[in-house]
Amino acid sequence: MPSRVHQFYAVAFEENFSLRQIAPAFPEARISPLEMFVPIEPDGGLYVFPFGAIVSHDVPVEQRERIFARLTRAMPKLTTRIIREDYSVLEDPAAPIGISGGMLRVDKLTSQRAEIVALTVAQSAAMEYYERIVDSLFARTAQLVDRMASHGTVPYRITPLHRFIGEAISSRTEVLAVLHLLDKPDAAWEDPAMDLIYDDLRDEFDLVDRYAALTSKLQSIQDSLVLVLDVARDRRLVLLEVVVALLILLEIILGVIHFT
Repeated sequence: MPSRVHQFYAVAFEENFSLRQIAPAFPEARISPLEMFVPIEPDGGLYVFPFGAIVSHDVPVEQRERIFARLTRAMPKLTTRIIREDYSVLEDPAAPIGISGGMLRVDKLTSQRAEIVALTVAQSAAMEYYERIVDSLFARTAQLVDRMASHGTVPYRITPLHRFIGEAISSRTEVLAVLHLLDKPDAAWEDPAMDLIYDDLRDEFDLVDRYAALTSKLQSIQDSLVLVLDVARDRRLVLLEVVVALLILLEIILGVIHFT
């Protein structure tokens, strides 16, 4: 069998997917709890993952766009595509399994191995989406901290801070819920070759370090916001104490005036 290059193309969206909601638009699909697979003639396929990513395998651009149109009809409120990522796999009967020249090389690309590749590329695209969100939160947090460092104060209103903290916690929860899929798939435990492919791809996309950096940034954001909120509350308490003292003083003055 001659060598062949397979193309995987991933797109990550803002929304998570309900596979049951999408399924009627793809009656030919096969659905499992973790993904939906749509076979594409002659030997390609589309993988839809519930964490908001889809991956096409050996699907021409024009056909891929038609598939995206079907997805949009199934989910009318679906946002514009956010993250795109592609990856190539060389299938060569004489090649040992491994990464070389930025490309995965395998002796044979079975459907199970293609599924592992699609999952890893989808995870990388989804992680890039979350990296952008976290970077934005990190920049906004830095502005609050810089203001506190330069002016010695924080915004008087704490409601926006509460909302910001809620947004950071929500993002952290979503990242942890979605990217736990970095756990090794069951199929990789059963096949040493697939285990090697998964480990190589995870290293190629630097998934473990990127995930660690994400969770670390989110924890840093949360800690910084809690500190800023504590400072804002302390200032409001001081102000409240001053107001109470002034009211007591006013009451004393009015009492003195009343008896004079």
